Amino acid sequence: MRHKEQSEGPSVRVLRVGEQVRHVLSEILARGDVHDDILATHPVSVTEVRMSPDLRHATVFVKPLLGKDEEAVIKALRTNTAYLQREVAHRIRMKYAAKLKFLADESFDEASHIDKLLRDPKVMRDLGEPGAE
Repeated sequence: MRHKEQSEGPSVRVLRVGEQVRHVLSEILARGDVHDDILATHPVSVTEVRMSPDLRHATVFVKPLLGKDEEAVIKALRTNTAYLQREVAHRIRMKYAAKLKFLADESFDEASHIDKLLRDPKVMRDLGEPGAE
């Protein structure tokens, strides 16, 4: 019997289910199935879904288009969590309906910040890039 090591990361099944949940949520939000004024006026991208190993919890990372009204969009999603959980459970046949937790995806902001730092003239000079002086 093979024991899993801590550093292996998520299983293929966990990743596959996370991707299915992402697709279902993206479809629901794109079609406007959620009757919420904020979600109706703010297109939302579901960038990633991370499932717990037992598939009972899903952390959903979202980003509103252009990052506008991010807090209001997250609040609207959290308000409509029960509906979204029911829809996901209905569309993906699983033993348990995963509890959804919505978070803002900060990876785009972090990438922009790193890009800005790398373009700084002092950093470019240190890296020996041409045109840094």
